[in-house]
Amino acid sequence: MYYDFMETEKGPLIIAADEEGIHHIDFQDGKRPLTVPDQWQRYESDLIKRAKQQLCAYFNGELTRFDLPLKPQGTTFQRGVWEQLCKIPSGRTISYAELAEAVGKPTASRAVGAANGQNPISIVIPCHRVIGKNGKLTGYAGGLDVKAWLLDHEHSVAIRSQ
Repeated sequence: MYYDFMETEKGPLIIAADEEGIHHIDFQDGKRPLTVPDQWQRYESDLIKRAKQQLCAYFNGELTRFDLPLKPQGTTFQRGVWEQLCKIPSGRTISYAELAEAVGKPTASRAVGAANGQNPISIVIPCHRVIGKNGKLTGYAGGLDVKAWLLDHEHSVAIRSQ
């Protein structure tokens, strides 16, 4: 596994990938900074370079949809939640209840919230686009201030099921 850091206006990100895909993009100043295992090698591979380019474009307001091979590690349920997160368009938010409905588990809002909170690929898998049913911001590994900034940056508006 290769990794490198990227400075952003919201703090440093760590990006980790192998030859097949991105495994992690994490805010290092957030609640859960990623501890780099000894066997990982600091190296800006082509894939990490591509991720940095797309993240720069995102932070500059030039990119709303990422095109990167993703390889998040998690349970089948978690990966299903993360796949559903990728369907939330930039500039939109949904509630945990709506996300639970979208993954076919309408009574599992808490489990969906837990899976959302374990997302290892921040920004690209947009877990920041999930908010409380009352419209309030809820937990984010990068910190609520970062979540608020990301949503503002994307000019987000709430969408609700009818």
